[in-house]
Amino acid sequence: GLPEFGTDNAINMVMEAKPQNFTDLVRISGLSHGTAVWQGNAEELIKSGTATLDTCICCRDDIMLYLIGKGVDSQKSFKIMENVRKGKVAKGKCPEWEDWKQDMLDHGVPEWYVKSCHTIEYMFPKAHAAAYVMMAYRIAWFKVYMPLAYYCGFFSIRAKGFSYEKCCQGPVVLSGIIEDYKRRKDFLSDPEKDELHDMRIVQEMYARGLEFCPIDLNKVSARDFQIIDGRIMPALSSISGIGPKAADAIISRISSSPDRGPFLSKDDFCTRSGASPSVADKLQEVGVLTML
Repeated sequence: GLPEFGTDNAINMVMEAKPQNFTDLVRISGLSHGTAVWQGNAEELIKSGTATLDTCICCRDDIMLYLIGKGVDSQKSFKIMENVRKGKVAKGKCPEWEDWKQDMLDHGVPEWYVKSCHTIEYMFPKAHAAAYVMMAYRIAWFKVYMPLAYYCGFFSIRAKGFSYEKCCQGPVVLSGIIEDYKRRKDFLSDPEKDELHDMRIVQEMYARGLEFCPIDLNKVSARDFQIIDGRIMPALSSISGIGPKAADAIISRISSSPDRGPFLSKDDFCTRSGASPSVADKLQEVGVLTML
């Protein structure tokens, strides 16, 4: 649920690399954006104990600064960095590589480091990685210290597949649905992949002791999740079959109606909200209309 760190690949990188500080997160961001920088390269070096997150190549700047620190000429260090990060060395399009390689070894650069340079196809600049991680870090602060606000914001803005029916029946029901999706992971449609992503965020929310409250048609927002009495009320549009525009129209009609009392029947709801009978049936099905 955090930008830069929310994909399965990035989550696995965090688990394997075990970051200890902000700098480590920047290095992981650089690894995740590079090509042939993590997989088949830094990942194997860290697993084998040959290198650590601090010593492996993560961002393009690391190469130049490391080589200068080893005593390699600064201009040559820059050229090596440029040819490595563009993939010229990996593609065999750098005629100076053999000379540079020997110079690196003569200056005490480990063979694993030289081989790592030879493997890289593209590298991310550290400044970009730092900017991305700063953004993610700010969001992470809210996730840790103001979780209700974080989850409301995420579900309102970032979620693509939140389903009221699947996500708001409690953690036990949700876990069963997630396991079913995982069993079918190779055959999921794109909408189902979005649903699985959001359900995992909801599962985490439940594990932190947070809950949803039932939708109240006189309090619910069309598109935004809200904090109500220490719980989260989902948006009306999170119910399948009720799109954002339809939800806007329903909430607009209800809020402008002089009668703000409870709905007495489905017909009463349709009259006051302008919703179709099929929408009323759906709301009754999911327990939002409970007068009958």
